[in-house]
Amino acid sequence: MTTAVQFATGFLLACLGLAIVFATIRLFRGPSAQDRVMALDTMYLCAMLVTLTLGIRFGNPVYFEVALLIALVGFAGSIAMAKFLLRGEVIE
Repeated sequence: MTTAVQFATGFLLACLGLAIVFATIRLFRGPSAQDRVMALDTMYLCAMLVTLTLGIRFGNPVYFEVALLIALVGFAGSIAMAKFLLRGEVIE
């Protein structure tokens, strides 16, 4: 792997780590439930991107499958939380 790709993936991992830190702060300090849900969405999205970045860096295809699973579970969780916030129940 070239030095440029290593530098770019390292920089991306640092930026995503910083984004996760800011989302965690919003998760704990968010004034409303909607802010907390958006922080959780941001965190799962960043976790998925970290996994994809590690897959690119190490060249292992297993990381891409794990990222797909994170995306599916996170999307289902987002839909469930949105439904709960709108209607007060998840299962009708």
